[in-house]
Amino acid sequence: MTIGMHTARIRLHTLPATVPFGKSRPGRTVRSSAQMGGRYRIVVIGGDGIGPEVTNAALSVLDATEHRFGFAIERTVLPWSAEAYITGQRVTAEMIEPLREYDAILLGAIGHPDAPRGLPEHDIIFGLRRGLDLYVNLRPIVLYDDRLTPLRGRTTKDIDFVVVRENTEDVYGRPIIRSADGTPDETVKSEMIFTRRGTERIVRYAFELARRRPRKRLTLVDKSNALRLQEIYRSVLADLGREFPDVETDAMYVDAASMWMVLHPERFDVIVTTNLFGDIISDLGAAVVGGLGSGASGNIHPGKVSVFEPIHGSAPKYTGQGVASPVGAIGALALMLEHLGEADAARAVGAALREGFRTGRIRGLEAGSGRTMEVTEAVVGSVREGVRA
Repeated sequence: MTIGMHTARIRLHTLPATVPFGKSRPGRTVRSSAQMGGRYRIVVIGGDGIGPEVTNAALSVLDATEHRFGFAIERTVLPWSAEAYITGQRVTAEMIEPLREYDAILLGAIGHPDAPRGLPEHDIIFGLRRGLDLYVNLRPIVLYDDRLTPLRGRTTKDIDFVVVRENTEDVYGRPIIRSADGTPDETVKSEMIFTRRGTERIVRYAFELARRRPRKRLTLVDKSNALRLQEIYRSVLADLGREFPDVETDAMYVDAASMWMVLHPERFDVIVTTNLFGDIISDLGAAVVGGLGSGASGNIHPGKVSVFEPIHGSAPKYTGQGVASPVGAIGALALMLEHLGEADAARAVGAALREGFRTGRIRGLEAGSGRTMEVTEAVVGSVREGVRA
């Protein structure tokens, strides 16, 4: 049984539920050696290209946090990937459903040039987000070191904000209606959908996040002057704002927000936006702090299993060379630890990344700026030594 689009070019069967990689043994689940503190169960999906490499780097950092902070994480590894789709294997909704029993999922990257275009992403990425109702996409925009930003005169004090992107609605992954193929009248249609329930829960999450941050400022980004259906976001912002009188709010159109992110990034604290615009401006935010290699994201349903991943792609041309930057994957690990309630461990990972850049042990974010394991060892060492933020 399959979900999503059908392709006649591949023979369809499903991927096995568990096949370990890395330090796992066939048919077994890996348990940490830590014996104290909380105990958690996670799924690890390395995926394609550099995904397994950077994920293994993040797991090495996880080992260090477990030993330092005294919690234990049981890891189950799944072999899901776009590469498997070349031979007709697919991930189905029935395979995603059991993942609800875990605490979190650590994902590497999905994408292979020879896989059916868009199909693995639809099945795996959208499948996880919609199948597990991961309605929050959380993307911190953090400048680890002054030298990384392309913006002249900006420092780590100027760039520290979070993009809260609605993750299950909008036009993403919607069915396509096509007519008059191959003629001058060819037309392609899809739906852009916003619901009161979906809008209210993402805006409330953003308000609660802004309330916990020192500046307590929330900015809505939309294009409601041209896309009138996005007025629902303005309405919900005003309604919920009465429950959060301590949070300052404003709203701006996405084109203006893009400009201000470059000219004056310091004006932003928490941004809440739609699925489509969130995808775009969060990548712009990553560029402001040095590139996609810096970026981590959480696909979150508060209190339930959630997915954490770097925002970069599978970068197949770097596969196996040992030069991929694991910074995004390690940042995703920090978000996962925070989600699990291990806030001290999450802060330790963030501090270790900053220390690595400050000391020059992490030279950059681009592939080839340092060896994957050199960066990993720098972060692991700082976590073990207890470097402070």
